[in-house]
Amino acid sequence: MEQITLFLGKVNDFAWGWPLLVLLLGTGLLLTVRLGLIQIVKLPKALKLIFTAKNHGDGDINSFGALCTALAATVGTGNIVGVATAIAAGGPGALFWMWIAAFIGMATKYAEGVLAIKYRTVDANGQMSGGPMYYILNGMGKKFKPLAVFFAFSGVLVALLGIGTFSQVNSITSSINSLTGLSPKIISIIVAALVGLIVIGGIKNISKVSSKIVPIMAILYLIACGVILAVNFEAIPSAFMTIISSAFTGHAAMGGFTGAVMKDAISKGVARGVFSNESGLGSAPIAAAAAKTHWPAEQGLISMTGTFIDSILICTLTGLTLVITGIWTTDTSAALMTQGAFSTVFGSFGGATLSICLVLFAFTTILGWNYYGERCIEFLFGVKGIKPYRLVFVLMVALGGFLQVQLVWTIADIVNALMAFPNLIALLALSGVVVKETKAYFNHLKQEEITTTTALEKEVA
Repeated sequence: MEQITLFLGKVNDFAWGWPLLVLLLGTGLLLTVRLGLIQIVKLPKALKLIFTAKNHGDGDINSFGALCTALAATVGTGNIVGVATAIAAGGPGALFWMWIAAFIGMATKYAEGVLAIKYRTVDANGQMSGGPMYYILNGMGKKFKPLAVFFAFSGVLVALLGIGTFSQVNSITSSINSLTGLSPKIISIIVAALVGLIVIGGIKNISKVSSKIVPIMAILYLIACGVILAVNFEAIPSAFMTIISSAFTGHAAMGGFTGAVMKDAISKGVARGVFSNESGLGSAPIAAAAAKTHWPAEQGLISMTGTFIDSILICTLTGLTLVITGIWTTDTSAALMTQGAFSTVFGSFGGATLSICLVLFAFTTILGWNYYGERCIEFLFGVKGIKPYRLVFVLMVALGGFLQVQLVWTIADIVNALMAFPNLIALLALSGVVVKETKAYFNHLKQEEITTTTALEKEVA
């Protein structure tokens, strides 16, 4: 097992080497420039649309449901364990690079949402199907079908072996086991049974559950982190200074300020940032494609808020609690680091609070990724492959409590990289379409505003 872990570690280092990091950040930067800093200029509009989108047009679920399904898949252990893992390996500076990846990734997520609606189709069951495999095939042309197939195949791997199952279940079992002593194997089987009951209903059932759980779990976690920061309020400025300074010098977590270099902070920060918010990975547009809307750009804006909520808000709070409490300098394992930070303020109750948050985060991520994998399977084999896939997915969830933590995260990182490459190539190739759709949408809003103003003036006259 040790040799397998070492081998996979080398594969992971290669997969998340500079070529992919440059492609991720470069694609985001290009889109940021071409879209005129849309993640800043249009963020207020995007946040407003979460609750005011008209939800007219074709689709299976409303825009809020699509966002919650995407958030269900993105707001998971990456926000808790993933941040801790990044800081443990690359020091507090990793959080800074997570911010950079998130800021740039907001433009990437916007583009993914636009293309998801633009090129979506309807499957044999009458459900919407969309995502990178469809915008590669329908946007770039049929000669690029091998690239679309590669993405879909990678998406199935991520769902079954990466974010969708093992890493989430392992985090759930580790957390509950540390509190209750219950066997990880039993926990994973219980989780699998619950997942099976929900995913049978498809996207509408998953969206319904996610729309209820995601807001509750996010608010609960934000309040808990807010209390920790309030108690340690005076240390917040120095925590930010530590994060920024170590982003360019490199600090190791275990054993104090030794070991890790700037490269580790960048690579771990970007890798964990992508694992957390999934910008550039190509997963979120699969959920976005199910939204009821006429306008691709409208769903693009709503999709963009997912990265803001996930990384700019939730990951930042996690990182600050780790740095501000000093837990990152101890020899606590990454899996238990955030739990230790919570315990500094809440005592034994802190572990229970975090466990509840972690279970909810991870469980909804499993649900979201079941849907992502399902759509990838549908693209590869048609609707006949959906039921067998669901059975295999539930089985993989049950196996999640039987694997080692480090091996789980390594596998997740590798398959993430496989999924990212074809999606980023498509985003670069279709960036002109994204710009065109963006202009069309905002021109429509301007014209709508002029028409409304004119009508009001006539009424007054």
